[in-house]
Amino acid sequence: MYMSKYRRNLPQLSPGKIFISDGGVETTLVFHDGVDLPHFAAFTLLKSEAGRALLRKKFADYADIARRRGVGIVLESSTWRANSDWGARLGYSADELARANEQAIRLLEDIRKEYEDDKTTVVISGMIGPRGDGYDPKIFMAAQEAEEYHQQQIGTFSRTNADMVGAQTMTYVEEAVGIVRVAKKCNMPVMISFTVEIDGNLPSGELLRDAIIRVDTATDRYPVYYMINCAHPTHFRHAIEPGAAWVERIYAVRANSSTKSHAELNESTVLDEGDPVDLGKQYKALRGIMANLHILGGCCGTDPRHVDEIAKACT
Repeated sequence: MYMSKYRRNLPQLSPGKIFISDGGVETTLVFHDGVDLPHFAAFTLLKSEAGRALLRKKFADYADIARRRGVGIVLESSTWRANSDWGARLGYSADELARANEQAIRLLEDIRKEYEDDKTTVVISGMIGPRGDGYDPKIFMAAQEAEEYHQQQIGTFSRTNADMVGAQTMTYVEEAVGIVRVAKKCNMPVMISFTVEIDGNLPSGELLRDAIIRVDTATDRYPVYYMINCAHPTHFRHAIEPGAAWVERIYAVRANSSTKSHAELNESTVLDEGDPVDLGKQYKALRGIMANLHILGGCCGTDPRHVDEIAKACT
């Protein structure tokens, strides 16, 4: 029986308090620490004690920022690639994959026990990634197929102490709808995050506005909130319509440090870390036009320096 602390009352939904999230854990591991992550799958580190210690240190760095800044934190598990297709490529059986997802949540529980106090609330989210590529939607599923595909991972999270699930780098609507439907069946709060290109549209070409409206319409507004991730703020700021109902559904941003396109990032052999101070200013500007934006973290190329500057600029 799960013992989730916040599943029935997510604290980051309350207005007025800033939450941070972690940054680009995978890019930090690869480019800063020289770790080989096959298929960019950080959950493979859970196999060894050394790997678990490294992941624990990465998440603890962000929890430390939350404590120092007096804000809450939403920790996303290292399971972006821990679904069946990617697991099979990595040699994981279904049972091994389920154990890895469970273990990823337990690691975050250890962080919560250490860092949560009266000023720093720690929310645990089971991260779900796309079936295909997070930049290029070469695999398109109907909503029913997506529902069947993501059932195993979301079902596993529902049997852990995760407070919610979060689907990141969604590139088209139907997969997001399928994920939401599974989460609803499993009684799990769910966040949907879309990635966008430099024109502010999804990689599928859909408008961000239309994507959020379509998911809400198809699921009776079941997602607890939406997020934008894996894009620089300058890529989507022009698409934001201040005061629009769909914009008020966006509570979170996890931006890239780089202004490069996804195609350019794919070809890059060095990490574009951007400017942490400027990124903090970009977030502050976004908060001026997005009424409910108060969950702030990083994506590709970001590390604790970026998230600390974001927290500094926005508190």
